[in-house]
Formats: sequence, C-alpha cells, structure tokens
Amino acid sequence: MTFADHIRATLKLGLPLIGGQLAQVFIGVTDTVMTGWYGVEELAAVAIGSSYFHLILILGMGFGLAVMPMVASAAAGDDAAQVRRVTRMGLWISLIFAACVMPLFWFSEALLLLAGQTPQVSADAQTYLRIAGWAIWPGVLLVVLRSHLSALERPNIVLWAWVGGVVLNAGVNWVLIFGNLGAPELGIAGAAAASVFTHLLIFAILALYAARAEGLRDYALFTRFWRPDWEAMAQVFRLGWPIAVTLLSEAGLFMATMIMMGWIGTLELAAHGIALQIISVTFMVHIGLSSAATVRVGRRWSHNDALGLRRSALAALLLSGLMVAATIVLLIAFAEPLVGLFVDPADPLKPRIVAIGASLLIVACFFQLVDAAQVMALGLLRGAQDTSVPMVYAFISYWIIGVPLAYILGFPLGWEGEGIWAGLAIGLAVAGLVLVVRFWRIAKRLDLGPA
Repeated sequence: MTFADHIRATLKLGLPLIGGQLAQVFIGVTDTVMTGWYGVEELAAVAIGSSYFHLILILGMGFGLAVMPMVASAAAGDDAAQVRRVTRMGLWISLIFAACVMPLFWFSEALLLLAGQTPQVSADAQTYLRIAGWAIWPGVLLVVLRSHLSALERPNIVLWAWVGGVVLNAGVNWVLIFGNLGAPELGIAGAAAASVFTHLLIFAILALYAARAEGLRDYALFTRFWRPDWEAMAQVFRLGWPIAVTLLSEAGLFMATMIMMGWIGTLELAAHGIALQIISVTFMVHIGLSSAATVRVGRRWSHNDALGLRRSALAALLLSGLMVAATIVLLIAFAEPLVGLFVDPADPLKPRIVAIGASLLIVACFFQLVDAAQVMALGLLRGAQDTSVPMVYAFISYWIIGVPLAYILGFPLGWEGEGIWAGLAIGLAVAGLVLVVRFWRIAKRLDLGPA
C-alpha cells in the first residue's frame, strides 16, 4: 500500500469512529447545556458529577480498549475463536468492574466534600451520581462492543447508535429536567436519568448487531456466555490493566484541575466545566483517529509488516495534526460565542462565566497539539500491544509534573484558572513527547520484517 492508500484506509475506518466519539461526547454536552439553562448551581453540580462519573468510567474502559488490538490481531489471522474468547472475557471483566464501583457513586458526597467542594455542590452532585451511576453497567460494556466492532472494521453501526443516543438524550432531558409534557420537573436528577436511558439503548443496539449481523453471527459472541475462559480473561486483564491505569492517570489529572477550580469559586468551576466540554468535542476527533490507528497498527503488527506499520502510524499522526490546526483557529475565533451557548441568556452571571470560560479556551489552544500527540501515541502503542511502560510514562507526566505545576501556577503564583490549565498543558506536553518517542523507537528497533 502507498502512503495515500494508508491515508484513505485510516479515514475510512476513522471517520465513523470520530463521528461515534463526537456523538458520545455530545450526550455530556447536552446535559451541560440544558442544565446550564436550568441554573448555575445545577450546572456546577452536573459538571463535577459528570467528571466524577467519567473518571470511573475511564478506569473501566481500559479492559474494553484492550480488546481492540487483540481482536484486530486475531481477525487478521482468521482466528474466530480467539476473537470470541477475548471479547467475551472483556465483557466479563467489565461486568465485575461495574459491580465493584457502584458504592463510589452512592457515597460520592463524602468524597467530594473530602476533595474540598462546597456542601451544596457536593450534595447536588451526589443526587446526580446516585442515578447516573447506573449507566456504568452499559457504559463499560459499550466500550467492549465498540472495540470488538471497530477491530472487525464495522464502525458505522457504532456511529449511528451514538447519533440515535444523542437525539434520545436531548429529548428525555427536555422532558425530565424542565418537566415538559406533563412529566415532573426533576432538574439534575432528570439529566442523570436521561443518561442512563441513553446508555441502555445504545448498548442494546450494539449487542443485537454484534449477535445477529451478517458476517458477525458466526462469532457466536453471546452463546454460552456464562462459561468462563480463564486463559482469555488473563490475556485481556494483562493488556488491559495498564491501559486502565494510564487512562485513570489522565482522567485524574483533569479531575484534579476540576477540584482546584472548585476551590476558586462556583463560577470558575462552571466555566471550567463548559470549557472542558468544548475541548472534549474537538478531542474526540483524536480519540477516533487513535482507535483507528490501534486497529491499523494491530493488523500490521500481526503480519510483521514494518513498512505498513510505519505508514499507518504516519497517516494517523498527519490527520491528527491537520485537525489540531483547524481546532486552534476555531477556538481563537469563536471562544466567547462557544462558551455563551452553555449559559441561559437571561442569567445575570453570564458575562462573567463567558469571560472566564473564553480565557480558559485560549489557554487550551496551546495544548491541543501535545494532547493530540499523547493520545495518538497511546493508540499506536496499544496496536503494538505495548501498555506497561506507557502507563509509567503517563503517570509521571500527569501526576509528578502536571498536577503539582497546576497547583503551583494556580495558587502560590496567583494565576488562578489560567495557571491551573497551564500546568495541565505542561503535563500533557511531557506525555506527548515521551510516548511518541517510545513508539518510534519500538518501530525502528523491533525486527518486523523487511521495510
């Protein structure tokens, strides 16, 4: 394959995955926007509650993401039994994980108070999480099915399932948050219930497709699902737990900045939540491309195709870089209007929230490139089934460098929100650099065949 062929192949796989990732994050954006129209206090509670939920979800995603390179490699070798084994045990581990973390949602108020959040925000966030927490079950299972279908190059169903979820979530939010169509006015509890309904629907769609679609039913994914396969479970766990810790380290970095913003004030916390939602929309492009890179590199890895591996990696990195350039232009040109979409026009606090959020988005422009680089490098390394050393690199970058700098710049040096985000950017920059270097060293060092 020529380099142009690799670009086209990456786009063919990556565009539906990007669309699915964007649709997924728009569910959170919808919750934030519609709760912001309901009230600022509620917006702050949903912002931190949603971050708390996703912190736990991201930890559980590691085992589902481990399924992707394993299925890609098995499918490249026409090993249908191995595809079924690793996917099924990925689902098993995800179910066990969901059962273990449920108490973290039920008793979240105490944990948020311990983290320095105000009593009102902590109580409201717990109200949200005691309902939204039930979405962790379909949430982690969805990651496994998404990885399974993506690795088998069936990404379109993932896209359309999430698009349907966005529509459902917006409609149920409108009914339950504001009490329309005769429903009770539930506020943040309504937003949480909408998220649960949405995740359940998307899981049902993907599970039905994986079980019944032409070309997939031969995998018999759910046949005798109750039978354990300890060898396959161990394989998924060994590859997945470092991914989980890596994801937790990164998500924890963002959660730490969320907590620090809460120390400054409720308005700052609300603006921070809005800015993160906007950034997460653009970041989903890189997540989708990273998943495509995992599949493409995983297939090249299984065939010992060194040249194909390098070209697949370069194609994904080039596409990611082009998106970064477009994102920077967008954020600089439209920072204030984008933040303003999340706040009720009649709210007297809107100008202050918009001003804070817009300043944070300008800072965010400077770490788009490094943030994209680190997530792309992680995807490439997963394709090569290299997860343990990247976990260590990520932890050092995020927690030994990023979090302390965010605190120092934000408080002792008095930069407040901009300082917190600057520390965040530096931690991501270090991760991006060391992870990209590691991938290229592996690509050059390993004897994968003639290049």
